[in-house]
Amino acid sequence: MFKLEVELKRGHNLAIRDRGGSSDPYVKIKLGGKEVYRSRTINRNLNPVWDEKTTILVESLSEPLMVKVFDYDFALHDDFMGAAMLQLDTLELHRMVPVTLVLRDSRCPDEDLGTLELSVTLKPKDSPEEERREPATRTTYRLKPYVDRTMLLRRSWRRTSKQQAQRLADLHKKSRLWRGIANIALIEGRNLIPMDSNGLSDPYVKFRLGQQKYRSKTVSKTLCPQWREQFDLHLYEETGGVLELTVWDRDTGRKDDFIGRCQVDLSTLAKEHTHQLELPLQESQGTVVLLVTLTASSHVSITDLSGTPLDDPQERLEIQKRYSLRKSFSNVKDVGIVQVKVTRAEGLMAADVTGKSDPFCVLELNNDRLQTHTVYKSLNPEWNKAFTFNVKDVHAVLDVSVFDEDRDRSADFLGRVVIPLLSVRNGEIKGYVLKNKELTGPSKGTIYLEIDVIYNTVKAALRTLVPAERKYIEGDPKVSKNLLQQNFLRVKRCVMVLLSYGAYINSCFQWESTQRSVVSFMVFVLVVWNFQLFMLPLSLLLLLVWNYFFSPSWDTADAAMDAVFQNVDEDEDKEVRRPRRSRGAAGVAGSDGSGSAQDSEHRSFMDRLHAIQEVFVSVQGALDQAASHGERIKNTFNWTVPFLSLLAIVAFSSATLLLYFIPLRYLVLAWGVNKFTKKLRNPYRIDNNELLDFLSRVPSDIQVMQYRQLKMDPGQSPIKRRRPPPS
Repeated sequence: MFKLEVELKRGHNLAIRDRGGSSDPYVKIKLGGKEVYRSRTINRNLNPVWDEKTTILVESLSEPLMVKVFDYDFALHDDFMGAAMLQLDTLELHRMVPVTLVLRDSRCPDEDLGTLELSVTLKPKDSPEEERREPATRTTYRLKPYVDRTMLLRRSWRRTSKQQAQRLADLHKKSRLWRGIANIALIEGRNLIPMDSNGLSDPYVKFRLGQQKYRSKTVSKTLCPQWREQFDLHLYEETGGVLELTVWDRDTGRKDDFIGRCQVDLSTLAKEHTHQLELPLQESQGTVVLLVTLTASSHVSITDLSGTPLDDPQERLEIQKRYSLRKSFSNVKDVGIVQVKVTRAEGLMAADVTGKSDPFCVLELNNDRLQTHTVYKSLNPEWNKAFTFNVKDVHAVLDVSVFDEDRDRSADFLGRVVIPLLSVRNGEIKGYVLKNKELTGPSKGTIYLEIDVIYNTVKAALRTLVPAERKYIEGDPKVSKNLLQQNFLRVKRCVMVLLSYGAYINSCFQWESTQRSVVSFMVFVLVVWNFQLFMLPLSLLLLLVWNYFFSPSWDTADAAMDAVFQNVDEDEDKEVRRPRRSRGAAGVAGSDGSGSAQDSEHRSFMDRLHAIQEVFVSVQGALDQAASHGERIKNTFNWTVPFLSLLAIVAFSSATLLLYFIPLRYLVLAWGVNKFTKKLRNPYRIDNNELLDFLSRVPSDIQVMQYRQLKMDPGQSPIKRRRPPPS
């Protein structure tokens, strides 16, 4: 075991990667294919000076040290600026060696990409006793994100001590808890530059705050887009950090065009106040309009089981008062609090060659993410940690995943379970059977959780009628034959239900059953003769009440859903992502005219292929949307989520009373006045459809299957299999 001390000094004549004739370089250092260090970014400089130091633990000198330079462009993929390799077996012990690395790119071997200046010192690794006597050496990692610092510490500490695992957990807790929330409303863009041949653009915005990223929707064919969307980002620093924005033009089949960039220093903004910002784009024309509100995060914590907030009677009483009905209209966005106790797991999958695993648990609630420490070499880990989240939407789903930590590659997936907050029974310690990554079948192992949810009912109901929170970065749509078939079957199922109702009504007209036809005719005459508009919501209300008492059993409904989806095997689904052209996708034209003709023909074929795939993705999405709306309406009346069905009863009852006592013309007049004056009353209001927002909280049939908890098999519990000790 060796210790390599690296001092990153400066770069000379680095490659140009930005349009302004400069770059924003930073350096990554990898060892054995694993990133062990990343420098800070120096903006707009081809001769950067870093003067940073780090210490890297090396197990074998036969593995070379890979040094790569990238241009930070605020996008998802930074531009490559060159790489170099340092052979560690040529270094002498205890001797500082100045090194000049010549950067190269294998795709362009003749291009001059500049040089890097380093100094390296190779030393033997100190003993654990010396390391404990010199704790200051543990704090020499500078300007490095906490994830990589954790990785370096994991390499330097052995994995068998509970004390070392606790130190690692404390590092996670200190690094990952956020101090506040930045609520950002992206309103509009003004006078953007045209990037397409038609004199328009298809703009969207990418946001970046530290390691957090968010991408807005694309508004087609406009230079003054109206995005009108809202999201939250976490504030990990006291000062808030710098929020970076880049505006892009969406292009199908090729790389998106860069329009402009701007940034906001959040440390200059007052907290608990909404700021309207009109940000001019750098290196371009146009303006982006934002509304930014900084708020403190009150209930986010990681504690041991002995110090949980809700276990303290006085603190629990204060939290219950905070979310009581008396405070229903104070801070409407703060809906509630959820506390998750992650106690242990049993019978996990063995991911290592030793027949063991190094499991840790990750909890996600919308865009909030926390994780436990790692328990090494165990298939029955005990974490005994309590996590507390703020609840902004009581219809959110808690996603609990278990991974196996690996030193030389990314973590291995062991299992996953999703739990809707509304299905939680407070204070119940429950074992959840882990599922596979797609939530379509069981994995191996069981995780034991105790969850408590405290929320304000009125706030939860009001939040149901606003748009749900989106993920920061969502994956590109996939072209999948099985997924297309599944969505088609879902739509077909909804259509068949409507056809069955139509056939039933037609049978009454055909007098297939005399008794049924006579009753139907009498009901028809009475309803038409006495029909009033308030009877429409009243009939829906009666349908909800009928289904509450006479709905089919859940087992029958689950069997029906299984019959629909049994032919879809997610594990054998050959999904093909939409191809994305690389920088060299255009190819190199031949020296004669035939090469150009072939290249043009190839581009034409690729354009047609992209167009066909776009059509498939659109049809696939449209089928999914149509089927989801039909299934959510059905699940509302089937009491799949009782809270939402009760809200529907309140809404239908209110509509019935309004239509009974108030003439229709007054209601239509009030609705029209509200619609016409909404923009005048609040120019920056984010438009939404309350009905669609309500339906978005109701799970579709696929989500119901994913949320369904698997039954534990007592015969497979490791506790049951454990043999008694010999007498």
